Amino acid sequence: MNSPNQSLGPLKQIKAVLHSEVGPGILLVIMAALAMTIMNSPLASYYEGIFKTKVVFGVGPIVIDKPFLLWVNDGLMAIFFFLIGLEIKRELMVGHLSDIRQALLPLGAAVGGMIAPAIIYLIVTYGTEGAVNGWAIPAATDIAFAVGVLALLGPRVPVALKVFLLTLAVADDLGAIIIIALFYTEHLSIGALAIGFAALGVLILMNYLNVGNKSAYLFVGFIMWVAVLKSGVHATLAGVALGFCIPYTLPKQDSSPVVRLEHELHGFTNYLVLPLFAFANAGVAIGEQGIAILGHPVPIGIAAGLFLGKPIGVMISCFIILKLGIAQMPRHGNWGQLFGVSLLCGIGFTMSLFIGSLAFGGMGNPLAGLDRLGILTGSFLSAVVGFVVLKRALPERSFCLLGAKPLS
Repeated sequence: MNSPNQSLGPLKQIKAVLHSEVGPGILLVIMAALAMTIMNSPLASYYEGIFKTKVVFGVGPIVIDKPFLLWVNDGLMAIFFFLIGLEIKRELMVGHLSDIRQALLPLGAAVGGMIAPAIIYLIVTYGTEGAVNGWAIPAATDIAFAVGVLALLGPRVPVALKVFLLTLAVADDLGAIIIIALFYTEHLSIGALAIGFAALGVLILMNYLNVGNKSAYLFVGFIMWVAVLKSGVHATLAGVALGFCIPYTLPKQDSSPVVRLEHELHGFTNYLVLPLFAFANAGVAIGEQGIAILGHPVPIGIAAGLFLGKPIGVMISCFIILKLGIAQMPRHGNWGQLFGVSLLCGIGFTMSLFIGSLAFGGMGNPLAGLDRLGILTGSFLSAVVGFVVLKRALPERSFCLLGAKPLS
């Protein structure tokens, strides 16, 4: 019997796939593969030239002069982190992070899933000059990619298992934000930081006064972004702060401003911001060294941290929490399914690439590019093995047929 998509034309089939849960993940893989291909072809100089091109923006005495690559990493990615801020706020207000007992298992798993990869990375790279700065690279999880792989298994996945992964990934993002703020901040400009805090204070006041004008929030948020960019603190943190300042509810409005903005931004981030970021940051020239550079401690440490460290940290945390009776196993879930999900948490991809750009992104850094090989290798292994494990651990019958709610 033909599936619904088989009755569609080729272009409509492609469109249907791209608009499904797996679509953003597939697009990221395509853009990363394209970047790797170009960087190992005669077109490499054009690729590098585009992202090294200076782009200048200025209003009066305020001038931002950065290569196009940094406009992607500091500018467009601030929009992505704005979306993350909105998602975390929604989860804290009415979602799975609003009930502490329900959130304890994925929160504990997220902490373990950040500590273990960092430890494995530091052990593998011990004695390698400059490598210590990349300890947080394997601690990240790519939500879109991990959920996309899970979606390939369809309605066989228990709703509670998907909720577990989503909550863990959101907590993981929150941890990554804290790490960026604490460990990847450069020299500070007190004046610029003061302006940034002043803008944040205005946003908090607007929230308190129930200001409903979206443009006003975005305007003050832009001022905060420029100030944070100039301060030495990574500018994407301004996006997170802006997300937290958007009111969740407003008087005389039925829908939530946070939820509306999430819906408006999802397509833009999934189909433009993240693919462009992947294309800009995944390109690495293997060159004459060939596959031998995979033997360098940095890519080995990152790949091992993602593929081994993530499941080790997540599973140990879950075992302790469940054995102590602090939380319960996700409904219809089992240890095999938890192990499969813990492997999917090793898909670092965009978040790991982002932290790698902070750790080794300096001009002339001899370790630049090595992190990307480790991220791509570890993420690929985590996705494939996680999918295989979950396919074996999940029931053959759909949970929709068993009376459970379908995945949304």
